[in-house]
Amino acid sequence: MSYVKNTLGQGEQVLYLAKYHWSYTLIALLTLLSLGILLIGVVIFLYMMIRKWTTEIAVTNERFVFKTGWISRRTQEVSLQRIEEVNLYQSFLGRLLGYGRLRLHGTGVGVIELPNIDNPLELRRQITNAKGTTALKEF
Repeated sequence: MSYVKNTLGQGEQVLYLAKYHWSYTLIALLTLLSLGILLIGVVIFLYMMIRKWTTEIAVTNERFVFKTGWISRRTQEVSLQRIEEVNLYQSFLGRLLGYGRLRLHGTGVGVIELPNIDNPLELRRQITNAKGTTALKEF
């Protein structure tokens, strides 16, 4: 949580941290096993694991933060009040195993895509609750 922690504003608190579902690791392992002899399987596995290990997804009391990357960093941040919709996509297998994909639509930021999120319903609930709390503070 170092990036999120280091970029918190005055009085800003982390309300919830999301993470990749274990199925993401399973996909990486299956890729490694299926391409085991080939170097490409190892490269894909390492890429996926580094991406998983260097990704931070957080909801604070003021904004949503999605950061990924180790050598080159990519961040997408949006104020809670600028989030217009949070769409959830879950396959049958995703519902059984508890993972899904979220798409956040925000004013001025376009779409933030979050693949293979563990417990996506909870993340969506946390965003909605934090957004409601922030809206109440403004009145």
